[in-house]
Amino acid sequence: MTEEKDRIVIPDENGDEHLFDELFKFTVDETGKSYILVTPVGEETEEEEDVEVFAFRYEDREDEENDIALFPVESDDEWEMIEEMLNTFSEDE
Repeated sequence: MTEEKDRIVIPDENGDEHLFDELFKFTVDETGKSYILVTPVGEETEEEEDVEVFAFRYEDREDEENDIALFPVESDDEWEMIEEMLNTFSEDE
């Protein structure tokens, strides 16, 4: 049985839109910052390690329903925490 995943459209630097499957979202209680991890649609392979995962910090946009603003992850501390969450998520799968 295939689980239906939420999808998100993310434009690149040229304005071209790309479709991604949402892996999961989480919020860090200590900082209040929220993160989303996504994979490009159509890149599912037999080996899960081969799937490219992108991470962003996000904020809900209050002016638009179900819309979020994405921001790049910049600090090493954030990346370490994201990798730890991804590893935990992967073990649970």
